[in-house]
Amino acid sequence: MENISRLYSDRAGKMRKSEIRELLKVTQDPEITSFAGGLPNPKSFPIQDLQGVVQTVLDHHGKTALQYGTTQGLDELRENIAERSCKDGIDVTADNIIITSGSQQALDTVGKIFLNPGDIPLVGLPTYLGGINAFRSYEANLIGIPLDQDGMIIDALEEKIKYLQKENLTPKFIYSVPTFQNPAGVVMPESRRKKLIDVANEYDLVIVEDDPYSKLRFDIPHIKPIKAFDDEGRVIYMSTFSKILSPGFRLAWTIASEKLTRKMIICKQALDLCTNTFTQFIANEFIKSGSLDLHIMKICEMYKPKRDIMMNAMEKYFPDGHICNKPKGGMFAWVTLPEGIDTEILFLDALKEKVAYVHGKAFCVDGSGGRSMRLNFSYSSNEQIEEGMKRLGAVIDKKLKVLCQ
Repeated sequence: MENISRLYSDRAGKMRKSEIRELLKVTQDPEITSFAGGLPNPKSFPIQDLQGVVQTVLDHHGKTALQYGTTQGLDELRENIAERSCKDGIDVTADNIIITSGSQQALDTVGKIFLNPGDIPLVGLPTYLGGINAFRSYEANLIGIPLDQDGMIIDALEEKIKYLQKENLTPKFIYSVPTFQNPAGVVMPESRRKKLIDVANEYDLVIVEDDPYSKLRFDIPHIKPIKAFDDEGRVIYMSTFSKILSPGFRLAWTIASEKLTRKMIICKQALDLCTNTFTQFIANEFIKSGSLDLHIMKICEMYKPKRDIMMNAMEKYFPDGHICNKPKGGMFAWVTLPEGIDTEILFLDALKEKVAYVHGKAFCVDGSGGRSMRLNFSYSSNEQIEEGMKRLGAVIDKKLKVLCQ
């Protein structure tokens, strides 16, 4: 059909490509050092261990693992996640857990349940692009709340809520990535997490807590999730196996109140009937064998030196005046460059030198972030990080010299 677009829904007509997904296509060239994606290092995948686990699943659970499953997810996997979550400070049972097809499905489910066209989610400034895309697909009006080195600024959040109320507007929820935030890498301290709960309680709002990275910590002790301080059932917590086991499994989970969980299950039934049953069995056996915690330790031991190499290379090769708070875990560094540089334009120059990143505007719902970039340190080899940062520093220096002429 030549004019198929005339049949699209209004919502489909407003859909936009993901900046990061499109960037990943560009950076498939093996000669390019890519700091762009949020990819785990493939050397971290426990391939040999999983070979035995897969065989165990096929030998003992094959007929069930290869069949359709329940929408909510494998009972034993949810029970194991509940047990692990209780150790992290969340009071939960398996009944409040849903296994989703990646965290992106969980984000889309939240959008579908809560957002009408024009509704307002409050998000970090900057915030995770996948969350932005999920909520914008439901025609939401995203409003950003600035971050500092301790995450979302609660005073600014409350001021924005009060302003919106004066305009007869009520936000639907607050979206936060509180631990090793994507893209900024910052960690919200416990005191601020409690204040965030207080604000949500006072203004009767839902909090969506996205927590993919908290296990990837290098220089900081465990910090309780926001959900651990939730006494009124208003926090939807989500996490994933993508960063601690395998993104290819497409396994994540949500923790929410009984009422919200029921609504999310109904929504999920229309999306995929059930999450991949086979990979649920594999993940469950991996947990039962005691391998997961050991594997997470190995990932952290791999990523911390990569973080350090990137930070040291930044000091060597980047110009004076750049700003980057050293991340204490996770997978990303957020860099702000001197005045005059537009990282969206600079990206094309960097690509010519075989190095890639994600420009800051992609993460900022108000169009800011023009001087910033997100750099991933988990994927590249140590040698690639050093060389890639050297090339990127040279590109920035060249641009600054042009600006000074």
